[in-house]
Amino acid sequence: MKLVVSLVAAMAATSAFAITPAAAPASKGDPKAAESIVNQVCAACHAVDGNSATAANPKLAGLNAEYLNKQLVEFKSGARKNPVMSGIVASLSPQDMQNLAAYFSAQQPKPGTSKDQQLALVGQKIYRGGVQGAGVPACASCHGPQGKGIPTQFPRLAGQHGDYIYTQLNGFRVEARANDGAKMMRSIAAKMTDADMKAVASYIQGLR
Repeated sequence: MKLVVSLVAAMAATSAFAITPAAAPASKGDPKAAESIVNQVCAACHAVDGNSATAANPKLAGLNAEYLNKQLVEFKSGARKNPVMSGIVASLSPQDMQNLAAYFSAQQPKPGTSKDQQLALVGQKIYRGGVQGAGVPACASCHGPQGKGIPTQFPRLAGQHGDYIYTQLNGFRVEARANDGAKMMRSIAAKMTDADMKAVASYIQGLR
């Protein structure tokens, strides 16, 4: 989603779905001021509470405001490419984006459930320990053991739609998504197989 996207934002510049210092601070956003935009524009894909029910559209609830603001800014600048989101953010002001980031970060994320428990167990090993011999680090090293992320650095992943996570990982792998700053996510995804990505995405969906 990351914001949404039919691919946003939000599942995270120096990490998988990370934040760069260039992103404008979203800490001054006013959640109340964002409500009209949420209801008129965002809710159709991401739901009013940010808990999208559609796997193609990321859950935004509970993602840190800095990350959400960064994604909106980069959809607008073209640093992150998505035809749906670029059209949506075109008319948003910097303050609108900060307000939206503050709004969705304040929403309560709903937990998800892995659809394939066996696949999720494989993904758990990758999430916690990486892929030995392939140079793939543990996802938990940046996003935390429970997938809560590190505010201002790495976004929350827990409970995110598995299909969305897989799409973003594959996007990094083929460099269709390239707004990860120092190329950390692109470098990591390039070392992952399709099976690795599907497994870790399945685990993340049920992580809580």
